[in-house]
Amino acid sequence: MYLDATTRQGEATSQERRRNDQPSSRVLGHVVQCDGARAVIAATVGSDAGETGSIWTVGKMISINLGSTRTVGLIYAIERPERCWSEDNSNPIMICVELIGEVRDEAGRAYFDRGITEYPHIGALAHRIRSHDLRAIYDLGGRRSVTIGKLSQDHSIDACLAVDETLNRHFAVVGTTGVGKSTAVSLLLRKMVESRPDLRVMILDPHNEFASALPEYSVRIDTNTLELPFWLFRLEEFVEVLFRGREVVEEEVELLRDLITQSKHHYRDPGGLSALRRASEKTDITADTPIPYRMADLLRELEDRMGQLDQKVERPHYRQLRIRLEAAINDPRYRFMFTSRLIEDTIHQTIGHLFRIPGDGRPVTCFEMSGLPGEVVNSVCSVIARLAFDLALWSEGRLKLLMLCEEAHRYMPADSRLGFAPTRHALARIAKEGRKYGCFLGVITQRPGDLDPTVLSQCSTVFAMRLANEQDQAIIRSAIADSSASSLSFLSSMGQREAIAFGDGVATTMRMKFEELPRSLLPGVKDKKLESIDGTPEEVDLVGIVNRLRTAGRRGSPADAFENKTGGPVMSDDSLQNGAPRFSYFSR
Repeated sequence: MYLDATTRQGEATSQERRRNDQPSSRVLGHVVQCDGARAVIAATVGSDAGETGSIWTVGKMISINLGSTRTVGLIYAIERPERCWSEDNSNPIMICVELIGEVRDEAGRAYFDRGITEYPHIGALAHRIRSHDLRAIYDLGGRRSVTIGKLSQDHSIDACLAVDETLNRHFAVVGTTGVGKSTAVSLLLRKMVESRPDLRVMILDPHNEFASALPEYSVRIDTNTLELPFWLFRLEEFVEVLFRGREVVEEEVELLRDLITQSKHHYRDPGGLSALRRASEKTDITADTPIPYRMADLLRELEDRMGQLDQKVERPHYRQLRIRLEAAINDPRYRFMFTSRLIEDTIHQTIGHLFRIPGDGRPVTCFEMSGLPGEVVNSVCSVIARLAFDLALWSEGRLKLLMLCEEAHRYMPADSRLGFAPTRHALARIAKEGRKYGCFLGVITQRPGDLDPTVLSQCSTVFAMRLANEQDQAIIRSAIADSSASSLSFLSSMGQREAIAFGDGVATTMRMKFEELPRSLLPGVKDKKLESIDGTPEEVDLVGIVNRLRTAGRRGSPADAFENKTGGPVMSDDSLQNGAPRFSYFSR
């Protein structure tokens, strides 16, 4: 937080600051009241105040001279006591200031320290803050940093962000729709990837907009390229797929738990000896163990048990479960789970493709979810978040991974009765424990009031953009240090691309404006249909839209590719090749 004295050219000298007869452009007012956190300054503004009057505006920082130190204050309220204005005479005003910290000169350098050791006395001079003091306030003291914009108070001063602290302790970007939230996130990601080449980024992108903002860094994964085999799903996640968000039937769930376990045994022991031992031997394989199994074996075991039942009253649960399984297998929208291709070492290829291992110069994965069936989005997000944490954990910190959740309140709602519990738990685990293993969380939301407060409390750096909702503003106020709380009084009126940044990633609470990205790098621009050159809108191709609706999810194959003559799935055998298992789900 030091700044060389050579940068002070053009600034007033220390002797000039301490003189009582300084010009009005430097001496702005005098302290008339002070408590432990705030001060009140009395000043006079004429009808032609001009530049001097403009200094007394909400959101500006000023300096109070105490001789050896300069107390820094943030203006949060201005008042004309008589609530009237005189065009002929000078107008006395009262300025309410929140005390932020102190600047002192040591060995020819300016040093800023949060907190107050010496409070302003009555009559202390209030000054326009100098640019070199302002730079000292926001200097990161040698920490690895990137420039993300400019200070709102002084556009000549860079707004800098400490990358490592922002990532290691999680971060959040909040703001209402239309304030430039996605553009700000794209800028942050670009800066982070450039500064941290070892970083991998997984973006949960519900609006399919980030791939166009990071074309040289990202790989797009959508319904046509996603391959997430069903056996990677835990029981809760797989049940969510089968029941499609409806209330589960516990008898069917317990039956499925046993069937999956036996199918995994059969995959590892095709001779069937495991089935004979299952009643007497304990095993470490459960329905949640990430071991491949064939849906053919599961359905065959289900049919065998149905044939062995003596009482017809038990058969409806078996029959209904079979119908659910076959419906999911035969649904072309679920082909990312039940692929018909033979894939060797599927788990390695799946994880490597999802999390960019190796990165090949493109460390960002944009997981575009808008084409996924709504009933499986929760399960898929749960699987990805769980895999992200496990990868970081078992890599012993060598893999640095950022999980970025757009519209995070969908996955981690404040109401525990809403959302999908496994997804909430997987992301909450990253928020609470991920930093120890190199798994970081980025939260983006327009409704922080609807977000799980536990998750938001784990985000040590917050970028608060314009928020109109009182509840959302209250949530952010509760997260900021008391000494900077007045900064958030501007939340409802900030401009485009403007934000208040606070937390470990910045030196002190900072009102700043993000850099402007070229239009070609704005989120979602390349996906938007523009008007023709002459300004007339293009004709809507209704036939093409209907064709896309009918073929959605087929990935170039007809839906009946999943069915044989009896309407059931087509099964295949697996083989071992060069000692590596070939994970086969279905083939014709």
